[in-house]
Amino acid sequence: MKFLFTTAGFALIALMSYGQSKFVRLETSKGAITLMLYDQTPKHRDAFVKTIKQGLYDQAAFNRVIKGFVSQGGELDETILDREKLHPEKPLARIPAEIVPGLFHKKGALGAGRNDNPEHSSYLTQIYLVAGKPQTEEELNAMEKKKGHHFSAAERAAYKKIGGIPRLDLDYTIFGEIVAGMEVADAINSVPTDQHDLPLTPITFTPKLLSKKEVAVIRKVLNAHLN
Repeated sequence: MKFLFTTAGFALIALMSYGQSKFVRLETSKGAITLMLYDQTPKHRDAFVKTIKQGLYDQAAFNRVIKGFVSQGGELDETILDREKLHPEKPLARIPAEIVPGLFHKKGALGAGRNDNPEHSSYLTQIYLVAGKPQTEEELNAMEKKKGHHFSAAERAAYKKIGGIPRLDLDYTIFGEIVAGMEVADAINSVPTDQHDLPLTPITFTPKLLSKKEVAVIRKVLNAHLN
């Protein structure tokens, strides 16, 4: 297993390596991607784990792939919203927003999709992997002015070195990150698509919760690298 290490990610991984973070392997038609789910976003972490156990993501598709932006998987907005319109008497199934300072849209981040709701609450069955592009100092300064949000030194370092999508910060919940298989994520984000950003050849994935033994191996590698 080839692990991903980025300078800006060290402090985050060190902070979480002593918690009970869950790890998930996305078994995709392009290869495997290993994700760490953040303890700081427990509602999203637990909701994702629950949907995995229920099989709601089994053989799900990456249905919106925009090169240099995101690879979105699960249900499309239209499918979710149309289904909800059939039962207006039922409350909307959403995950309350967990927008945490320090969890940002760097390349490899795992986010939860949502519609344009004022609470910024997330869909239960739509995720995205951040691709993004490296940002310049000038671009980050301009984005700070536009959003009224100050990027930390670590965030700036990550956005300049590995890239990401800073304009999405504070608007969507980031609840995990890729720790292995970034090359697979890059391959998915580079596939040919149609005018609706749908891959011309279907790209499917099934998430699997890693066993305690598998997690122990990952923690050992991460901690050894940090120390």
